[in-house]
Amino acid sequence: MRHAPLVLASASPARRRLLEQACIPHRVQVSGVDEDAWRDPDPLQLVLALARAKAEAVERDLVLPEREQACGVLGCDSLFVLDGAAYGKPRDAEEAISRWRRMAGSWGELHTGHCLLLVVAEAAEPGSKTPLPLLATVTTRVKFAELSDAEIAAYVATGEPLACAGGFALEGRAGPLVERIEGCFSNVIGLSLPLLRRWLA
Repeated sequence: MRHAPLVLASASPARRRLLEQACIPHRVQVSGVDEDAWRDPDPLQLVLALARAKAEAVERDLVLPEREQACGVLGCDSLFVLDGAAYGKPRDAEEAISRWRRMAGSWGELHTGHCLLLVVAEAAEPGSKTPLPLLATVTTRVKFAELSDAEIAAYVATGEPLACAGGFALEGRAGPLVERIEGCFSNVIGLSLPLLRRWLA
């Protein structure tokens, strides 16, 4: 895997930026998986299943350039859990405000499922079997600051929470609203770079 290019099966700009900032060469191919159609009462299993579904959807349609004999396909999915309830992106500003009123002063957990598949060109290894996928869920605990209604409304008015799992972007305007992080920092943004480093090594 060390020399195989990486294909990110995600439309997330935050995940692309993480890979760019870490100088990990990659290209993007969006999976098209309908996340809303998936259900599982266990958020850790749900994000893992969605990560795998995204990676496998891209793998099925992937055509390797002639210069490539293999590549890795990375699928990820994130979900925020607060007081036992799982949250994706808020539907609208009203929902984002209601959620932030519960989040303020509280701890939550951000779960990200990761799936890495190795795609090998048939010409490179005729008859070779596709290796089993690498699968992992990484969890990071997040402590939010005590906030006034005015501060919450001002943040939601930026529109940022509506595009993020959990309704906040740690790397964006929500940075000052988060007091503590326990666990992997990049995981909250979209994927665990330490996990990916171990896999790619």
